[in-house]
Amino acid sequence: MEFVLDNRGLFFDGMRTTASLTLLSFGAALVIGAVVASFRVSPVPPLRAVGALYVGVIRNTPLALLIVLFFNGFPDAGILVESRYLSAVIVLSAYTGAFIAEALRAGVNTVARGQGEAARALGLTFPQVLGIVVLPQAVRTVVAPLGSIFIALIKNSALAALISVQDISGVTEQLINTTGDYIPLFAAAAAAYLMLALPAGYAVARIERRLAIKR
Repeated sequence: MEFVLDNRGLFFDGMRTTASLTLLSFGAALVIGAVVASFRVSPVPPLRAVGALYVGVIRNTPLALLIVLFFNGFPDAGILVESRYLSAVIVLSAYTGAFIAEALRAGVNTVARGQGEAARALGLTFPQVLGIVVLPQAVRTVVAPLGSIFIALIKNSALAALISVQDISGVTEQLINTTGDYIPLFAAAAAAYLMLALPAGYAVARIERRLAIKR
């Protein structure tokens, strides 16, 4: 464990990288998820088909494969992102966005149909009905699922180490290759992920309780 303490600076750097990966990816995934969810509930059949295809393909493809394919395979197709960190953010955002889309779609289905009909009767367009009336209510009903997706993203970000991003897992792999001390380094990595995931879970629970009081 002394070696772990001597290299705590590297672990803290890895934690900062993991935290920034998670926050940036989740922010982008919220936008992607909202757009895809709007496609999924759109009255336009081609948009519904596009949304369903996106969700079906992304959710059923291993994240590790997507990360490696994007960074190593897409350059052959002319899509080149030189930054490993940015590549990880793009893939994590696209992957997480599919799950957020399904969570939001479930939330949209909980909103009374009459509210959308009343809004359309007032002359609002479908995007206005969705953005002003439906989605704000839908988000309140899916705080817990969104929180679970956020915590899952913290753990999923570990796969960024596959393309040598120096997050918690990347730093751990680097130190293991140097020392061969698996158990203390894996224990330190697990503790680092817990230090990020537990406060996130607590924050989600508080947000859910506050929104519940307002209902």
